[in-house]
Amino acid sequence: MKYTQIKKIALGIGLITVGFFSAQEKPIVLLDNFFNNEKQIDKASGEITSWHYTWEDTSNGGFSLLGRIFTREGAQIKTLKSAPGKKDLELANVYIIVDPDIDKEAYLGKANLIDATSIKNIVKWVKKGGVLVLLSNDHGNSEFEHLNNLAGNFGIHFNDDSYNRVQGKEFQQGAVNVATGNELFSPQKLYMKEVSTVSVSKSVKPLLSTEGKNIAAVAKIGKGTVFAMGDPWCYNEYIDGKKLTADFTNYQGTEEWVKWLLKQTK
Repeated sequence: MKYTQIKKIALGIGLITVGFFSAQEKPIVLLDNFFNNEKQIDKASGEITSWHYTWEDTSNGGFSLLGRIFTREGAQIKTLKSAPGKKDLELANVYIIVDPDIDKEAYLGKANLIDATSIKNIVKWVKKGGVLVLLSNDHGNSEFEHLNNLAGNFGIHFNDDSYNRVQGKEFQQGAVNVATGNELFSPQKLYMKEVSTVSVSKSVKPLLSTEGKNIAAVAKIGKGTVFAMGDPWCYNEYIDGKKLTADFTNYQGTEEWVKWLLKQTK
């Protein structure tokens, strides 16, 4: 799809100017900040701000380092603060939904749930060539019913459980070993703590497993791709090299994952 003009579209509250790019230009990675919409009070300004799995969040739970990797690999990172409309998705090459809120996490105590219209828009966009990323969390920390209403369209189901539970600093309990021949990751040891397992249909390819249970999978739908994992595994705390022991390679794995996702956009 090729565009030459610059337009203004509504992304949540207010208008944000966004460029429409030709196929030869930078892919756009759009991060949901509607279904995951946690807020906190900024200590410096006193303002209410988004946090937890956002590009701007530099704390342990943020995606600031992930955003830098995407940018370094040639992508543009954007945030969507509303439910995904058709025009919003037309902008995006990659659309990421991570850890959809349950009410106790949501701003004002009421989560924005993945509704039927959003699902219809997303499914059509994927079939046309979009790359959808679904990152759940484990039982009690993520919304599953409506996420599975979406994932089920691609032969994927998050099981609302909790595997790879880690006690204190017993980091080895969270190890996921990647074998030779994985289509995405090189052989390495990744850290994924307390994950939801994933069930898949015959048309979906399991990608990673722990204790014999799937925790990541890839589906090809029409011209598009869906990547699903039961853990938001690449946030700052686990890729900044400060917490985990040196034998874990989450930063390297994140680089490989980002390159793979951007490759799917071509």
